[in-house]
Amino acid sequence: MKRLLVLALALVPLAAAAQAFPQKPVRIVVPFGPGGVADITARLVAPKMQEALGQPVLVENRPSAGGIVAAQEVLRSPPDGHTLYLINNGTAVSEALFKQLPYNPAKDFAPISTIGFFPLVILTGAESPYKSLGDVIAAAKKSPGKLNVATIGVGSTQNLAAQLFKSTAGVDFQVIPYKATGDVVTAAMNRDADVIFEILAPMTSHIRAGKLRPLAITTAKRFATLPEIPTAIESGVPGYDVASWNGLAAHAKAPPEVQKRFAELGVEPRASSPEELRKFYAAEASRWAKVVEAAGIPKQ
Repeated sequence: MKRLLVLALALVPLAAAAQAFPQKPVRIVVPFGPGGVADITARLVAPKMQEALGQPVLVENRPSAGGIVAAQEVLRSPPDGHTLYLINNGTAVSEALFKQLPYNPAKDFAPISTIGFFPLVILTGAESPYKSLGDVIAAAKKSPGKLNVATIGVGSTQNLAAQLFKSTAGVDFQVIPYKATGDVVTAAMNRDADVIFEILAPMTSHIRAGKLRPLAITTAKRFATLPEIPTAIESGVPGYDVASWNGLAAHAKAPPEVQKRFAELGVEPRASSPEELRKFYAAEASRWAKVVEAAGIPKQ
């Protein structure tokens, strides 16, 4: 994460030109509870932002379905750039999952930058007969609808990634939602689930302990710390590229100079300009809306 230092270096030159901001602590409102990937990412970025801005940068957890509580907290705050929203792929998916949101994610927030992208991994239990993703695809084609694939709740990135895999690979299997990641892992270990889809980070310890067998990474490129795991594309599923992601956004009515200042963020592994994030968000919302519709997931 050496490029975290770019955050401070990029913001410092702007400090002299915009002394009016910030005048008080900056909050990053996270739509998830403590300890998850989004929360850890926000807490990793916050100290570097604090160094550059000269004001405390606080992380506030406001978990709820669809991130609605966190989003409303940001929109209720003064539009002065001191309250930021940690947006993510769940924010984009929420437009397709809810009949009506109390705000418009694409219009009510001003994108600042992506922060990071996180691959998912497709796994099976250590005692499973499947040694590769190709084995799973072959089994699913031989016996359509027979395999059980576990993910966390309906509409989650993991759940929709499994649904997208079905159409991309041209196979049919049962996608079974569980309440929590621990339940998904247990299902794989007990062979109640033939395959599971999960974020890679919390699965790393299970992989290294030999409790779960990784079959493929869901992103287009292999992951640097586990280069031995092939991608789904390499394993015979062309075009399958899925990642969890997060970024920063401000209230859409925040002053342009504040948005410009935050737009200089440069955080490994992948930062972006506000316009790049705006286009990416629109593409993600459209992509997952199609997956939700194809899967027949009812709106909440």
